[in-house]
Amino acid sequence: MTEAPPHFRVAIIGSGFAGIGMAVRLKQAGLKDFVVLERADEVGGTWRDNSYPGAACDVPSHLYSFSFALNPNWSRSFSPQPEIFEYMRRVAGEYGVDRHVRYNHDVKSAHWEPEDNRWRIETERGTVTAQFLVSGAGPLADPSYPDIKGLETFEGTMFHSADWDHDHDLTGRRIAVIGTGASAIQFVPRIQPKAGKLTLFQRTAPWVMFRHDRDITKLESWLYRNVPLAQQIARKSIYWGRESYILGFAKNPRLLSVVEALGRANINRSVKDPALRAKLTPNFRAGCKRILMSNDYYPALARPNADVVTDGIVEIRPNAVVTRDAEGRETEHEVDTIILGTGFHVTDPPVAQRIFNAEGRSMSDHWGDDVQAFRGTTVAGFPNAFVLAGPNTGLGHTSQVFMIEAQIRYTMQALKYLCRNGLDRMDVRPQAQEDYNEMLARSMEGTVWVTGGCDSWYLNENGRNTTLWPTFTWNFALRTRWFDPHNYDLRIDRARGGGSRRSDRVLAGGRAR
Repeated sequence: MTEAPPHFRVAIIGSGFAGIGMAVRLKQAGLKDFVVLERADEVGGTWRDNSYPGAACDVPSHLYSFSFALNPNWSRSFSPQPEIFEYMRRVAGEYGVDRHVRYNHDVKSAHWEPEDNRWRIETERGTVTAQFLVSGAGPLADPSYPDIKGLETFEGTMFHSADWDHDHDLTGRRIAVIGTGASAIQFVPRIQPKAGKLTLFQRTAPWVMFRHDRDITKLESWLYRNVPLAQQIARKSIYWGRESYILGFAKNPRLLSVVEALGRANINRSVKDPALRAKLTPNFRAGCKRILMSNDYYPALARPNADVVTDGIVEIRPNAVVTRDAEGRETEHEVDTIILGTGFHVTDPPVAQRIFNAEGRSMSDHWGDDVQAFRGTTVAGFPNAFVLAGPNTGLGHTSQVFMIEAQIRYTMQALKYLCRNGLDRMDVRPQAQEDYNEMLARSMEGTVWVTGGCDSWYLNENGRNTTLWPTFTWNFALRTRWFDPHNYDLRIDRARGGGSRRSDRVLAGGRAR
């Protein structure tokens, strides 16, 4: 007789901010019957993987943390990657989450089995089942590699910024950097002094603002440690300041003229060469793509050993990158190292290719080119599943952790409602999901993300913004404050499996509307 795989009430994919936050809230509710499936050998998600030189957060430190675990010991106003990674490990340890993590358990597939009212999850290390599935694999989990002819023929060293080769010495190298997103803005100034020659291949010039970063003083740290209210006040001040950005992004894009003036001033301050300045000046409205922050990006590109190439790449050869200008002339740029700063699979998350409904259809196929969810969290046709940092929950102005915590609160309310009412299965109604996404589309009209004149990673192939939340984040928090059972098909399937009576009693607290 084949031994049954271990069964859990909740299975969580990933141990980044979403996975850790979900696990903490389950533990705080008294539920211990859950597992976190992590593909790596440590927690941390994108802040574990993205260890490139200069990696840091572009949201102020006090806001980029869990509301239940503020950190009084940040060293700078914008946290560097090692500190965020250490913070996440510390939170996982202090709240006992690490005891629930199964490391090196990369999820290969998750199938909904309606006859047993459970998810069957296949990992690299074996099978587990769970009544509820929570995907915490965020949009920055899987690097995106460009589709360039001959990329596989390159004979030098090539790596993505999310998988940095720390063993490769860049001193004196002829380095090609492909891409000008948030990662490249940070690592280019760190590698430029080492390079013999650094060539940045730029398709679109981003808006880069001056970064008001500084050391947090010992007095401030002492105050935050001994008077927690002080840090709460600092956090709320930053939050409401960041919320004001929406006035330009979504309400009146003409207000962004001030931002653009500051961006041009940042270029003019650092770049004296008119030709280079022209290359680095964006031709679209600020905010259409994510606004980036750096004090040393432009100065690095103005150095003698740096060059910015705006001609399109047509081919990679064994020792060169080949570009073609507007007149059709090709130029071969000899390089021995290629660093890809080409972002992530945001509008087509690979985890969706591994989650299958009762008919054996993946969430990715179910979506097609139009990624949708209800409240960014549940997907019609995929019962008992929650997607954290899902469609239209991304942000271009403030902390993603705020949105993740709102989704976790909604998920917890759903679990508590089901347990309190003796229900074992939930599936969002297709009409509710359709109405919700029509509301999102209406809210997106007139925003800078649609009218700003750029081709951003916020948009899918049909030009629809499936990534960002279109208005104030407090609005999303209100929409997810309580579970709304009238938008779901709810069933009693206890006879065919489900949760234990003990975990029902544990989760029975809470409210729903």
